[in-house]
Amino acid sequence: MSSRPEGKVLETVGVFEAPKQHGKYETGQLFLHSVFGYRGIVLFPWHARLYDRDVTPAASDSKPEPPGAHGSKEVKGKTHTYYQVLIDTRDCPHISQRSQTEAVTFLANHDDSRALYAIPGLDYVSHEDILPYNSSDQVPIQHELFERFLMFNPSKVPPFVPRDTLRAWQEKNHPWLELSDVHRETTENIRVTVIPFYMGMREAQNSHVYWWRYCIRLENLGDEVVQLRERHWRIFSLSGTLETVRGRGVVGREPVLSKEQPAFQYSSHVSLQAPSGHMWGSYRLERPNGTFFDVRIPPFSLESKKDDSPNGFLPGPFTSLA
Repeated sequence: MSSRPEGKVLETVGVFEAPKQHGKYETGQLFLHSVFGYRGIVLFPWHARLYDRDVTPAASDSKPEPPGAHGSKEVKGKTHTYYQVLIDTRDCPHISQRSQTEAVTFLANHDDSRALYAIPGLDYVSHEDILPYNSSDQVPIQHELFERFLMFNPSKVPPFVPRDTLRAWQEKNHPWLELSDVHRETTENIRVTVIPFYMGMREAQNSHVYWWRYCIRLENLGDEVVQLRERHWRIFSLSGTLETVRGRGVVGREPVLSKEQPAFQYSSHVSLQAPSGHMWGSYRLERPNGTFFDVRIPPFSLESKKDDSPNGFLPGPFTSLA
């Protein structure tokens, strides 16, 4: 309350419901994001394999370490529920410094192989980040796709049900929306979560170029304020090449992670001239006393899928990132 901007008043959004310890939330479930605080609504669930390097693995059902990556620890994957959601556009300005609100990108459907298009206000949310609520408002979320994808039905629980356009969009864009693997590792109270997505293949100069996007969240689980200063990536391609990338910050920012604002989320892209590869690396963070420490980015695979060009993937406008 004390940090509320001058002149702003609190408004009733809805009534909290008990979070589900088991099972999954349905299409149309309203929620507050437990970390970023925005209002959202569930479009549909995804089932991913979560590879958590903080959990001691069993001897079987493990995923091997990529070539040249740090350590030799094998990680057991477990099934975990994530959700494709819409973000309320009224909340986007308040979270823009902590989370990109255009996390879902597609390859353009024309000759420019480097052109990308983003869908505003989409996010991937883990089950434990959902704080469910209900509302009597028939249009509780402001987003240009809300009424195209969902309709109000007071006889249903939740009372927002999918339109045929949502089902068609999900089915058509399944390869570019679906998350299959999630990788997580914690170093000195800084947890890094990585979700890779295959975007497709394009031909360039008589060779094939394969594209992926990856979403990353950094979370400060401790009490000390830290700031991200540098990134260090290593990218291994099936063709045998190993690339090293160093730079200041991430996506042009050097975010501060504090107890009040513990998380930062962004997405980026990588291309290979091979159908698969691996990425891993580290972030360098600075403590208040000026000392630095490195936080591991868990190794993750870049795997391609059968390539079908996504045509007409959204019933609405796009924002070009190219």
